[in-house]
Amino acid sequence: MFCFLQSAYRYGYALLCLLWMLVTECIHLAVAEEAPNYSDLLRQALVQAPVLVEQAANIRAVSADARQAEVFLNPNINGMTENLNAAARDNQPRQDTLMITQPFEIGGKRAARIEARKRDVTVAEARENQIRVNYAAELATAYANAEAMRNRVQITGDDYTRAREDLKAVTALVNAGREARLRLSQAQANAAAAQAAEQSAQAYFTEALERLSAISGARESFTSVPDDFISKAIVTKVDRSQTSDEITPAIASAQTEKEALEAQVQFEEKRWLPTVGVSAGVRRFESSNDNAFVFAISSDIPVFDQNKGGIAAARERVLAADARLDAARLMAGANRRSALSHVIASEKRMDAASQGEAAASEAYRLGKIGYETGKTSLMELLLIRKSLTDARLLTVDAKYSLVKALAILSASEGRIAFGDIK
Repeated sequence: MFCFLQSAYRYGYALLCLLWMLVTECIHLAVAEEAPNYSDLLRQALVQAPVLVEQAANIRAVSADARQAEVFLNPNINGMTENLNAAARDNQPRQDTLMITQPFEIGGKRAARIEARKRDVTVAEARENQIRVNYAAELATAYANAEAMRNRVQITGDDYTRAREDLKAVTALVNAGREARLRLSQAQANAAAAQAAEQSAQAYFTEALERLSAISGARESFTSVPDDFISKAIVTKVDRSQTSDEITPAIASAQTEKEALEAQVQFEEKRWLPTVGVSAGVRRFESSNDNAFVFAISSDIPVFDQNKGGIAAARERVLAADARLDAARLMAGANRRSALSHVIASEKRMDAASQGEAAASEAYRLGKIGYETGKTSLMELLLIRKSLTDARLLTVDAKYSLVKALAILSASEGRIAFGDIK
């Protein structure tokens, strides 16, 4: 009896452990099952995405450099002993001198350095804003791609289901002697192709989810996405007015970079100015134990190094930055016009694809009826079904292309892609 109870206890404990592992795994899968909706994921990603975490660290670094630039130069202390070997009778007593020297930057040298470092902070912030806008467009594209791939899985799965239904119907007709066995082979090949298409779509869906997880900085891979982002994104209102004076993040980044280099020129022009050292101290005479105060001024003499090469290099960098600013202005206008044309073309493509899908659905419905009544051949039905699948996939691709074009347009205009979607 005791052995029985002991065995029951062991089995019960093992069963409880197994149940606990299953519950834990189910909770884990439930948590990591589906990605958040786009607005929530965007909010999280703007904080945790590695590329944006990197930019935040860069801003903190240049801000620390700017604070460091405001610090005054450190003083230095100098001690000196004279007349160690002189005899007292020679009236050359030992003298001990202790002095503190404080260097001062003159001619606006310190102010120029501080301004240059502050401009670096502005450049880092402008670059961070540009990267943030481009990142939002990339995230929106990846999110739409994952949803599109999931829709392709559903469509190919439905096609495989219909292919199996057709195969079942053909098998029954062949067994009844109403169809040739060749039709059965054709139906089997069609079902196999549909199954392969579904498996391929599933692989692409997994790839899209992994890319979305990596871009968003998620610690766990997503296994699915909601199905409402594309439908909300394609109704986004687009401002079609063409303006050439808009300050996009790329232009702002190039502008701040030029201003920072101009500030660097001013710093280089003042860099050769001497640093004046003001010294004060006390001198002690050993023979009389008297003390005397001493005062001195020192300065380096910029005879050989006047930083002419540094000034010339800084000025050339400003010219290069000015050229980049002109290129950024031209590219910003071209990018917006190109993105807007892609949006218009994608809208037309989506409308045409939707109409084609509706026509293909009706054709398949009529073809199914015709096949069941003996008025439509099997090959014709298979072609009609393939046309329906192709039309549905084309609609998915067209909607994804429109969302991608809208995301690129948002980036070209300096807006967070679909940031207002709830």
